[in-house]
Amino acid sequence: MPSKLNPALVRRVRLALAEAGATTSANLGAEDAVALLVRTALDPGAAPKLVKLAVRASLALLAARAPGNSLEVRVPPFGAVQAIEGPRHTRGTPPGVVETSPDVWLRLATGGTAWGQAVSDGDVQASGTRADLSEHLPLWPRVVPPPSPGTKL
Repeated sequence: MPSKLNPALVRRVRLALAEAGATTSANLGAEDAVALLVRTALDPGAAPKLVKLAVRASLALLAARAPGNSLEVRVPPFGAVQAIEGPRHTRGTPPGVVETSPDVWLRLATGGTAWGQAVSDGDVQASGTRADLSEHLPLWPRVVPPPSPGTKL
């Protein structure tokens, strides 16, 4: 799994958006494309393949924004990245681990769920001195789902 938001991953994100029927502009930036993919993956009917890519791309974005090796962020079964500056580990369990489910991760990434709330609810397992991602999440300002057809604003 890519640990950076590289051009190949961005191409996969754009292709997945097109396959999902999402309307995008030609000049949509890489981070905005990932944000749109995550928002699309939050739809209850989203294909598992789309959710997987959204998790992987958003994890890669976290690793790019908070580089390091002192914390492993795991979202089984779709991906894991190392992030946050600090002591580097080479074998075994890293000094810090965060683990959560794909749906909780995507809600954390978008601001749909607050970090502290997810931890206190037991939706996130976090251990280690650098296992607090509250400074790094959400990855974007809260992504508000589009209104359902017929919803008045």
